[in-house]
Amino acid sequence: MIEVKNLTKTYGRARGVEDLTFSVEKGEILGFLGPNGAGKTTTMRIITGYLAATSGTVRVAGYDVFEDPMEARRRIGYLPENPPLYREMTVRGYLHFVCEIKGIPRSRRSGHIARVVEACGLGPVYGRLIQNISRGFKQRVGLAQALLGDPDVLILDEPTVGLDPRQIIEIRELVRGLGSKHTIILSSHVLPEVSMVCGRVVIINNGRLVAIDTPEGLARRLRGSRCLAVRVRGPRDGVVAEVGALAGVRSVSVGEAGSGAGTPGGPAGEAVLSVETELAADVREALFFKMAERGWPILEMRFVDLSLEDVFLRLTTEEKLDDASEVAASA
Repeated sequence: MIEVKNLTKTYGRARGVEDLTFSVEKGEILGFLGPNGAGKTTTMRIITGYLAATSGTVRVAGYDVFEDPMEARRRIGYLPENPPLYREMTVRGYLHFVCEIKGIPRSRRSGHIARVVEACGLGPVYGRLIQNISRGFKQRVGLAQALLGDPDVLILDEPTVGLDPRQIIEIRELVRGLGSKHTIILSSHVLPEVSMVCGRVVIINNGRLVAIDTPEGLARRLRGSRCLAVRVRGPRDGVVAEVGALAGVRSVSVGEAGSGAGTPGGPAGEAVLSVETELAADVREALFFKMAERGWPILEMRFVDLSLEDVFLRLTTEEKLDDASEVAASA
């Protein structure tokens, strides 16, 4: 649905985006991440046709953004970081105005607006002045204007910025629901939000792609191994020895799985372990049978990945960029 190839944008001698390439499939929600100044907003403005690129191509729903801009724009709904609202208008008046400038036929406007108002939960404020509604409702109005015209693609730049925790949850659920009907690029600094909503993430730094994959895939590749949190009712030293002897296990450490309480390594009579295994190894079955053989019940066993925050920090820290380029190249 979206194809970005070798995209470059320069401002004099400075490069906002350099040789950026990625694609987004139909119905996918893609997270777009990077530190301030990385080139996220520049990239989204180029995709929407707001900015011209220095070189490279962008296609939306098969239409070239530069050669066929009007057809491409008809298939895009854009919510910039600061929603383009007219505070002195009512929500009703504003949405009718947006329908008019988008060229939606008058005969379709009322029904179309009604569907968007319901989807965005704007009923309680539909007749009110925009300047008199809350920040959360303003964000919803901004999202509603992006949805008018029923675009194939939604570009959302920081849709939850400045919202309280409850409003963030509401917008997150709304975006997740929209993913069934639209292809979405979501830029956000709220990394847990991206993990919960997006199937894949693109991470850029200094205008260049450093990684693209699922959050879980990035975590595994950066770690170079898998980490299994295990809690077993049994003698700690004995459990450590047996688990450490399993094929595919690299190391076993005590008291790092976050499951125990009290003394390091877990309560008395329990072993709480962090088990590092080879990336391709799944030792859960062998571990289960070995503990069963010894008569030591497994109370907990789960994979633990790096958080998206850990991944982001590793990939956007200067001294890690060489490793990050290898991750991007293998994606």
